[in-house]
Amino acid sequence: MLTTDFPIGSPCWIDLGSPDIPATAAFYGAVFGWTFQEVPETGGYGFLQLDGKRVAALGNLDTGAQSAWTTYFRTADADATVKAAEQSGATVRVPPMDVMQEGRFAALTDPQGAEFAVWQSGNTVGLDTVSEPNTLVWAELHTSDLDGAFAFYQGLFNWRVENFEPSPGMSYRVISTADGDQRQTSFGGIAPVMGEDQSTAWTPYFAAADVDALVTKATAAGGSVLMPASDVENVGRIAWLADPNGAPFALIKGEPQES
Repeated sequence: MLTTDFPIGSPCWIDLGSPDIPATAAFYGAVFGWTFQEVPETGGYGFLQLDGKRVAALGNLDTGAQSAWTTYFRTADADATVKAAEQSGATVRVPPMDVMQEGRFAALTDPQGAEFAVWQSGNTVGLDTVSEPNTLVWAELHTSDLDGAFAFYQGLFNWRVENFEPSPGMSYRVISTADGDQRQTSFGGIAPVMGEDQSTAWTPYFAAADVDALVTKATAAGGSVLMPASDVENVGRIAWLADPNGAPFALIKGEPQES
């Protein structure tokens, strides 16, 4: 399960690029009860908070980019991780750079086309709270090459994998950090793309006390349903949504790593 210990290789931060920060903050506020606090002298970047705790971040969308959530994975050495990623076929979108005294980050695209980022902690290790209702609980990669994708990230973070078949014929790989009990340290999964229209990408799952109620809130606030709420045996109740700018995210009630 994802925890705020954030061991090396685990998701430790998520942020979203938006063409309209106030409108996007209002959407997620309506769905999850988040509030937005801009960080001074950052050009609009700020924290999405729940009860005063940072659960995500929001900033301006890069010119020509499509609105999407970015998942950050913790590393002990951002420069070394970026070098290893490049050698394994990744593209560097933002080279390693310091974020004041908070940490050092870089943004990359993996060999299959999924965007992600790495974070070397300084004063900030990661989000203030995870795995609680309306916060990040799981990170999922959909890709056309499960073997290649896992090999790439294992080379960077030494992830472990457990094959899981939520339904007959469905391939899913539960991923865990390098150390500790494998199931207790699982934080995400790798799955095939769900259709020709789905891009290779990391998608955040937010824990939901009531998936259907959040779907209703999201659609009322201008979001769209990508996959209706449904029960997945041995997993829980899941729905996939997109915010008004088209950024996908998912909801889940249940423990994704249990089988």
